[in-house]
Amino acid sequence: MARLLADGADPNEVFGNMTLLTHAIDAEADGALETGEPLTVHTTAVLLAFGADPELAGPDGDSPMDLATRYGHDLAVRLLRAHINPRSAGNR
Repeated sequence: MARLLADGADPNEVFGNMTLLTHAIDAEADGALETGEPLTVHTTAVLLAFGADPELAGPDGDSPMDLATRYGHDLAVRLLRAHINPRSAGNR
């Protein structure tokens, strides 16, 4: 995925009814639920590093934060907040 993003793929692309970032959070949380392994934020972090908009809602209206909060994915919530707050602070 990082190679595709580095080659110019859009980190805000919509796939199905979700943005890639929301899909990443969904996949990370589902994977942890299914395997019993701890939650990770690897995919979420890569997308954010390549400029995915942490506040962009998908066609279904869910933002990445909505889904992360619903799943109790605290690592993603903290990572999203870290990417939202600096953007908001620059607009003051």
